[in-house]
Amino acid sequence: MDSESDNLQSNRQFKTLILTDLCDSVTLVERIGDTAAADLFRKLDTQVLQLLQRWNGRLIDRSDGMFLLFDAPVDGLGFALDYVDELDALGTELNLPLQARVGVHVGYVLSWHNSEEAVAAGAKALEVEGLAKPMAARLMALARPGQILMSSAAESMMRSGQRELGDRGASLQWKSHGRWRFKGMPNGQEVFEVGRKGRAPLRMPAGSVKARRELPLWRRPVALAAEIALLAVVAAVSWVLVRSEPAIAFAERDWVVVGDLKNHTGNALLDDSLAQAFRISLEQSRYVNVLSDMVARETVTRTRRDPEKELMGRALASEVALRNGARLVLLPSVSEVGGKVRISVEVIDPNTQSTVRSESVDGKGIGSVLASVDGLTSKLRTALGESANVVRSGSDPLPIVTTSNLQALRAYALGLRRAREGEWRASLQMYSEAVRLDPEFALAYLGVARAHAALSERPKALPWLDKAVALRARLPDRERLYLDAWEAELKAPTHALEKWQVMAGLYPDDFAGQANAAWHLYVANRFDEALPYAMAADVPQDPLRNYAADYVARILLAKGLPAQSLQHLESIGGPSRPGHARRVAAAMAVMKKFGEANAALDKAEPINSPATDLVPNIERVSIALDQAQPHEAAVLSERVIEASRTSDAFIYQQFRVISAMVDLVREARRRDERRRQLADDLVAEVASSKWDSLNRSDLGTMLLVNANLALREGDPTLAVEALARVQQLPADSRYSVLAAVERVTKAGVMGNQGKLEEAIALLPARADDLYLSRVMLYGLLSKAGRHSEAEAQARWLVSQRGRAYMEANASQTLQPLNVADSKMAQLWIAESLLAQGKAEPAARELAVFLAQWPLTQQPSQLRSSVEQTLSASKQKITL
Repeated sequence: MDSESDNLQSNRQFKTLILTDLCDSVTLVERIGDTAAADLFRKLDTQVLQLLQRWNGRLIDRSDGMFLLFDAPVDGLGFALDYVDELDALGTELNLPLQARVGVHVGYVLSWHNSEEAVAAGAKALEVEGLAKPMAARLMALARPGQILMSSAAESMMRSGQRELGDRGASLQWKSHGRWRFKGMPNGQEVFEVGRKGRAPLRMPAGSVKARRELPLWRRPVALAAEIALLAVVAAVSWVLVRSEPAIAFAERDWVVVGDLKNHTGNALLDDSLAQAFRISLEQSRYVNVLSDMVARETVTRTRRDPEKELMGRALASEVALRNGARLVLLPSVSEVGGKVRISVEVIDPNTQSTVRSESVDGKGIGSVLASVDGLTSKLRTALGESANVVRSGSDPLPIVTTSNLQALRAYALGLRRAREGEWRASLQMYSEAVRLDPEFALAYLGVARAHAALSERPKALPWLDKAVALRARLPDRERLYLDAWEAELKAPTHALEKWQVMAGLYPDDFAGQANAAWHLYVANRFDEALPYAMAADVPQDPLRNYAADYVARILLAKGLPAQSLQHLESIGGPSRPGHARRVAAAMAVMKKFGEANAALDKAEPINSPATDLVPNIERVSIALDQAQPHEAAVLSERVIEASRTSDAFIYQQFRVISAMVDLVREARRRDERRRQLADDLVAEVASSKWDSLNRSDLGTMLLVNANLALREGDPTLAVEALARVQQLPADSRYSVLAAVERVTKAGVMGNQGKLEEAIALLPARADDLYLSRVMLYGLLSKAGRHSEAEAQARWLVSQRGRAYMEANASQTLQPLNVADSKMAQLWIAESLLAQGKAEPAARELAVFLAQWPLTQQPSQLRSSVEQTLSASKQKITL
């Protein structure tokens, strides 16, 4: 590859592209004159520059319109909306018809810098090209005046991110205008429009010679007769020409099962390496979905056969296909024929196990096999219905995107097999050997990084990740997106969600994007957004379905649907797994089936890992508090503290914070001294370099939570100190939960200073609120005398028991406090009603609280408060 090509490859980036066209600009200039038009365009340039600065965009080219690039899809959406609005406002001000057509697409582009001489001669400083550019241009040309049109890929990413635009994003309307065929584009494209009702056209675009809407045959009566005649002729000719080969019933995004490769050459080197090469080459297609080897072998195991001993041949692979909804089976093979190495594949109908097609490619010598695999999969993809243009443009040669060293490829394949079996140490050795054999094997470097991450060795993963990034051009498109997401995950976690969403949009059936996007949305407590992603990955074809299914169960519970969550958990099984047992116990506890909840926890089998075996005690402590048993909760938490003191530093600190929560509930003596010692220790931990960014964020959150416990008893000292320490954390350690608890703590300090209205303003009710935030908001509203609003918050807290147990917060550290507060909220309702002079309903709510926590079992301060409320409510009733 020459230097220019190298430069292009190194600047191949995924971008959001926007093309605009100022409508009737020539007529406009004729109407107002050159001078006025020049002033107008200068004013527009100034406004566009301001919008680009606001939305982090870059202007690449301009004439009557503009070509712009954005890194984040939501930034492109914000710019497009603002630009249309600015034109409308300026047109109203000047009494001129100012409107633009806007086309939006996302995809890969190549960029390169022109020489200084070329720029001096009038060329642009930066050139940008790629298939995504003409697609955006076609959308722009199709748009009506004032209309923003976008591709389906852009719509899926922007729609999922519209929440980041605040109230404006919530008011947007999205409209599909069906599928369109664009001149020069290989495939049809679904076209979407976005805008505000009353401002955007939200009308079907008018077609042109370059854009034609795809309509069913019955919608085109003029062409029907001619088409029928033509089809009859074509069908007759086709039957004569191809009747010997059965048709392949295959549609875009259908699934195939790849059986075991039959090696007839006797060369063992080809066994694993060639099988892996065939998969990698075929998986470059977005048209064909390849069932993962892990799912296939798990399916074989469910048939009570050993996948390591059973050959995945015609019969077994067909059974696997039928069980997983796959349309076809592919049986690859390699043999020597006439002195040449032949790579072949049989296409099998799993319903009949008959061969419906076969393809083969011959090469000279063992060095030809990778090129032969590329040629074979190209022929196969075309036969299955994928556009030949897409196959050519969307496939990189195997020696480039994998390795030309077959021994390295075999080591990589063995590493994948070990990873599939959960043997991460062994997979690490295989990936490392692959890298040793080929120091430019990018997939193997990524494999090493993934293995370290799976072993909770994130710092060790970083050097290998950097090497994969340096060799990014040597990865297939899908793996490039995967690498981008992992780079964000390990280096800039706050940006990881967007990367996974991009992958989910472009490769919806890969599942890594769907599942990881669901996880990031879940840990941000954006449950409604997370659920569709989690459900998309919760399918039999996902090799890691159990994770996605777990996310679905958590989200359902957090949304207050314990029965549905429990039903989902039962469908995936695994009662002995600690994580599964925790979810079942939480669902049972939300339904107040406490005995069954503890029984579910008892079923969990220890795996001799403190981080896994001790964590279910969070649920045990929470369930004890839910039953108004703070003494039992204290015993449990102290037991875990002792067990983890020397075995797991994170669990140790976590349960010290939980113990401090229990101390508050049971009014333990010297709790203020213990909080002070805990604060000092947590400050030291947060400053320690031994923690990665995620753990540091969790520890910082725990530091603030401990301070909030003191705030509840009127002491702001720890809160002020904790806020100062947390503000020193680096940006990559400031996860959303930490930021939320920081905001709650600031509001608590302000409330302690008497700045109640300012404190309340810091905590506007939001869908992704932490439970702790609503508790603080209740307290502030109550202090401010806004008792009706306080009552509404208390009722919300009572109604959100599922959230109390299952919201994401610093590794579930807040769960016991949330559960205790969910019980206290019943009392807070009574107190709020009484403050409003509503004595009878207050007495009823108080009776509900006392049924859950009898007066005789309450600690002294709580009992005194309840007795005062009880006395006041009775007094009011008798008047």
